[in-house]
Amino acid sequence: MPDYRRPVTPDKASWRRQSGPPVSAAETISPDWWRKFGDPFLDQLVNMASAGNADLKILAARILVANTGIDEARAGALPTADLGAAVSIDKNTGQRTTKQFSAGAAVNWEADVWGKVEKGVQAQGAQYNASEADWRAGYLTMISDVSTTYFQIMQFDEQIDQQRRTLEKNQQILGTLEAMVASGLLANTRVLQQRAELNRLSNDLLELHRLRDIAENALGTLLGVGAGEFRVPPGRLQQRVQLPTVPAGLPSQLLKRRPDIVAAEYRVLEAYDLVGQAKLAQLPSISLTGRGGTSSFALTDLLRAFTLNILPSINIPLLDPGVKAHVKTTEAQARVAEATYRKTVMVAFEDVENALVNLDAHRKQRLELTRQIGNLQTVAAQVEGQLREGLVSQLDVFESQRSLLAAQQALLLNHQQILSDTVTFYKALGGGWPDVVVGDAGR
Repeated sequence: MPDYRRPVTPDKASWRRQSGPPVSAAETISPDWWRKFGDPFLDQLVNMASAGNADLKILAARILVANTGIDEARAGALPTADLGAAVSIDKNTGQRTTKQFSAGAAVNWEADVWGKVEKGVQAQGAQYNASEADWRAGYLTMISDVSTTYFQIMQFDEQIDQQRRTLEKNQQILGTLEAMVASGLLANTRVLQQRAELNRLSNDLLELHRLRDIAENALGTLLGVGAGEFRVPPGRLQQRVQLPTVPAGLPSQLLKRRPDIVAAEYRVLEAYDLVGQAKLAQLPSISLTGRGGTSSFALTDLLRAFTLNILPSINIPLLDPGVKAHVKTTEAQARVAEATYRKTVMVAFEDVENALVNLDAHRKQRLELTRQIGNLQTVAAQVEGQLREGLVSQLDVFESQRSLLAAQQALLLNHQQILSDTVTFYKALGGGWPDVVVGDAGR
């Protein structure tokens, strides 16, 4: 059979948003990359999820299934033995009852001359390696989901705090407007508009509480805890979770690092081995059968005489449409595995490029939002000074403060986006797993 070769995929020598030279994977991502966010509570969540996540347990069980499949495949090269015993009782009318005792054993062994069984073992080994890679991919997804869900909860907490402050400012604006209406300086329509604005803000606050509870339930499920039984202490996202520095250089050997790509390639290798096994099934098979037994009318004489028969045989397939059809089936399945591998690689390239685009855009937007907040803070300070001089009303002060709060909320959302982008970036690059070369590994 020909040696395995990785399916051809489009080359990816560089990344569009890469700002530094290619580096090794170890220089880019450490195995515990989530610690770069600097939040000990997140570290606790990852540890809890590693022990209790249901999806990880399912993937671990599949590894055990694949491992037992290797033992089952190896058993095909071992002899089989059967042992039997019987007693025959005859009773005819007018005659004495007769009993006959017998015992026998049979041993069958098919020599793996062409390596058909070994091909099956190799296929099961590839499946086992693919299952391990699936677990790694699941582990990476679990950490990503735990991190992003936790970030969302912290974002909701800070949004709730900002929303309450916005409500307070708008309540003060309403009081000022009502005083102006009472003095005949303003029509009542403006008061009604402000009350409607307060209704909208109150509704948004209720929605934030709802979204936080749902995110907390989702986090509990990720941790292996029943929904509603796990609580995250309130916190402020921008104070608790740091924005880590993303390396400028990216590893060039993405295909050796991402667990989903490794799993897809091992499944191609498994499919190739199954094709080889199906083709070898068309060759002659050599087997050896040994039979031995004894019989006696008296149980005490059963072990006195034995018969032994050894029969070597060769089976040459001449016409077996099922075997040829199975070869075509495995070849078609191999093409499916190759196409799946190519798609997985293309999706991986897209994931990395999108992560780089999002990180670059959101970091640039953060600079603009920071400048906007600085300008609005200056405006708010100037308006307060003008208020003391009697140049503007209290309403102008409240409006400037409300604009500042809106910009601060936008900066909070941007902070959460960069955190999620960073998680996606690490996930897209394989999350710190070592390089894997698919081929003769595990054989």
